[in-house]
Amino acid sequence: MIERKFIQLKKDEFAIKEFVKEKLGKGRISGVKIEYTPVGEKIIVYTTKPGLIIGRRGERINELSEVLKKKFKLENPHIEIAEITKPEFNAGAIADEIALALERFGPLKFKIIAYKTLQKIKDAGALGAEIRLGGKLPSERARSWRFAFGYLKKTGDTAKVVDKAESVAQTIPGIIGIKVAIMPPDAEIHDRVEIDSKIIKEMVEIKEKIDKKIGKGKREEKIGEEK
Repeated sequence: MIERKFIQLKKDEFAIKEFVKEKLGKGRISGVKIEYTPVGEKIIVYTTKPGLIIGRRGERINELSEVLKKKFKLENPHIEIAEITKPEFNAGAIADEIALALERFGPLKFKIIAYKTLQKIKDAGALGAEIRLGGKLPSERARSWRFAFGYLKKTGDTAKVVDKAESVAQTIPGIIGIKVAIMPPDAEIHDRVEIDSKIIKEMVEIKEKIDKKIGKGKREEKIGEEK
């Protein structure tokens, strides 16, 4: 009985999240989180465009709250807007951005869109990123393409800090699936090795000493052969 209630709760949460995303529009929000408090349900909306989400005097938020009450029978939903200051490191925002670009320019330009997006993430300072596109690109048969750079942990505890998201692009040839994974620059990597300029300088000095000793030894050996 408890398992059924838990499953139903998760299904309801998924339905609420999808409804909020669809209501507010693709590309405007990157994620939705639901928290349960004694005074009601707190729905946190993560977005890069808080002004468009809130509307004039919060009219869009009030309207959405009323719809959630009636449609999903929530007692007291409270919508909170969380602004994303670094959209380049947010996988949800990047995935929706790629989806909108594919819908606007068509799937034939998927390589240009993917490489430009990847370069933007790299220029922002991310340690690594991966973009996967699946669908009719560009042939009649469906296939998948992968674009990546840098370091991207996929297993172990370090993989938990990788931000992942999925999105869908509705194009004329068909539906294109988009998967994005980003390793932010502030991610804690336990097996990461950093080499600073001091260590490099010491290594160069050691190499020069070794080269001098080897060169001196060869000269003495040559002189001994001549004698």
